[in-house]
Amino acid sequence: MPLEIDARCSIPDDAFELKFIRSGGPGGQNVNKVATAVQLRVILDRCGLRPEVRTRLEGLAGRRLTGAGELVIAAQQFRTQERNREDAFERFAEMVRQALVAPKPRRATKPSRSAKRKRVDSKTKRGAVKQLRGKVHDE
Repeated sequence: MPLEIDARCSIPDDAFELKFIRSGGPGGQNVNKVATAVQLRVILDRCGLRPEVRTRLEGLAGRRLTGAGELVIAAQQFRTQERNREDAFERFAEMVRQALVAPKPRRATKPSRSAKRKRVDSKTKRGAVKQLRGKVHDE
């Protein structure tokens, strides 16, 4: 069953590889026996994402992106495999949701003519005040 990100985007199952590993942290006697942590590997070539979305996702991934183009998400917050698995998939889905949002293009702006005039006037006024602070000359 593919992972549904939103109405217009879903990721096929063959893009994911799950590996269960032993987790550190709390767990009592089970901590050394049961592999509850999840390592989710997402093969980005199989995701079918648009190139601009993939580029943004790679930027969001940072160090979690391997040289082979795989995104690795480790989840070990919970004590059960199932909860950690859900956590890993939810974190990946959230990253894709962020990557789907295109950044707002930046528009270059200039100060208005009146703003420039006000700035120059205030500088002139300030300069005049400082000019009057000069030494008094006796004659």
